[in-house]
Amino acid sequence: MAVEVSVLRVFTSPEGEFGNPLGVVDAATVDPADRQRLATELGYSETIFIDIPEPGATTARAHIFTPTTELPFAGHPTVGAAWWLRDRGIPVRTLSVPAGLVQVEYTEDGLTAVSARAEWAPEFAIYELDSVAEVRDADPSDYPDDTGHYVWAWTSAADGALRSRVFAPHVGIVEDEATGAAAVRMTDYLSRDLHITQGKGSEIHTWWDPQGWVKIAGRVTRDSDTVVE
Repeated sequence: MAVEVSVLRVFTSPEGEFGNPLGVVDAATVDPADRQRLATELGYSETIFIDIPEPGATTARAHIFTPTTELPFAGHPTVGAAWWLRDRGIPVRTLSVPAGLVQVEYTEDGLTAVSARAEWAPEFAIYELDSVAEVRDADPSDYPDDTGHYVWAWTSAADGALRSRVFAPHVGIVEDEATGAAAVRMTDYLSRDLHITQGKGSEIHTWWDPQGWVKIAGRVTRDSDTVVE
């Protein structure tokens, strides 16, 4: 059976550039046993399968897959899913993923935001480098494949602005262009609000809550729709 896939870019710049590609699929169109195969075939860092709620519902259930495994939580898929549902005329207040209930907000300045517990995000090895140039020149092959790696440097510590890259070969992602879960971990690690520019120029906004919650937000745009046989 043909499966329709919406392809979004999540955490774009204000001009709609960059962002991390995301496959979004109506879960009713794919048997659960076939979701990993489809995510592998699509090859995006994540693909999210959404149980589309009835009109007027305030929550939706979703499952997230990398090319090699299912994740209990991830940031750019949940932000993208929340945006996609609103674009279909079904804005929600929460997304139910295996890790727990993700809070959703839609802001007046065009950001889509989700709030998650810091412990839902996977652990990352964090490396503070001396300059943005060192971040830019980092070679993913220099980092082992047993965990995710977050390399970063301040662009303005006073403003909470930093530049980063993420390598996650252990889940089939050599380099992730924009990683919400890593932004959650980094925000909790530094215990402050951040403006993160990741990869080639993707932008993630975060807010830290001392009660253990982190809100991440960004802009989303639709790239295309495709059909997979």
